[in-house]
Amino acid sequence: MHKEELITLHQILVEIKDYFETMNTELKFPQYYALKINPSQIHKSKLEHKHAIFVLGQELANAMKDVDFTASSRISARMRELSEKTERELEKNMEQQ
Repeated sequence: MHKEELITLHQILVEIKDYFETMNTELKFPQYYALKINPSQIHKSKLEHKHAIFVLGQELANAMKDVDFTASSRISARMRELSEKTERELEKNMEQQ
């Protein structure tokens, strides 16, 4: 995906997160908020947005466990794997700089 497409996907997932937060005020997305990145930060790297997408995807899947536990668990696990992979890539990129 191109960076612009990743930013668009990031924005869509944030809108879904916002919807979940309005529907359930107790719902939190701590891992995503800890990243301190949002779709409007176009200066952030493609890899940073990709990582944010996977982290947010994992937390959204966890939030959906009440709806369909088995499917959301698989989605959550896969998103966790992908976020860990991109986190390693980010660390590697930082070491090379």
